[in-house]
Amino acid sequence: MLKKVFVLAALAAAEAANPSAVFETTEGSFTAELFLDRTPITVSNFIDLSTTGFYNGLHFHRVIPNFMNQFGCPNSKDPKARNAGQGGPPDGEFKNLVTGSTEKRSNGGNIQDENISRDSNKPGTLSMANTGRPNSGGSQFFLNVGNNANLDWFSGGSSKHPVFGQITDGMDIALKINKVQTRQDNPVVPIMMKSI
Repeated sequence: MLKKVFVLAALAAAEAANPSAVFETTEGSFTAELFLDRTPITVSNFIDLSTTGFYNGLHFHRVIPNFMNQFGCPNSKDPKARNAGQGGPPDGEFKNLVTGSTEKRSNGGNIQDENISRDSNKPGTLSMANTGRPNSGGSQFFLNVGNNANLDWFSGGSSKHPVFGQITDGMDIALKINKVQTRQDNPVVPIMMKSI
């Protein structure tokens, strides 16, 4: 009987829709599906940071036309900070929303790489940023504007970035952000994330 209950619970979880996140920026809002079913650690970390208000008031610190828009560094609270792009969340723990287990952020707020889903870095996807070293992602992510398959963890390229979501509404806002005037990849007029 217990086995039957477990199987039914697993089937119900498999059929449940992935969560969505609404990103409210000073340029407008967009919505993304979060691939909890495919990247549970990455998405659980993102949801934990979002629900605690970590992202509120941060600015896009790196915008490269026809490539991507990067966001999520706590140093970017000051949109002109020279060290924007070098920070991460505090070390700590968060709950894996699929397994219920406790996951850790450590060594500067880094999480474990989750190179398991073969979703490509195509336009409209959300992807975990990192320093290029294994297990160095934390709070920073980017919105792909171009087709960046060379960033796929399963590609032959040296840069490895797992996709954890897809914009479902408001891609025009991501494109609008990607076209703003920049200086050294930083928007001249700051673009703030009001809330996620």
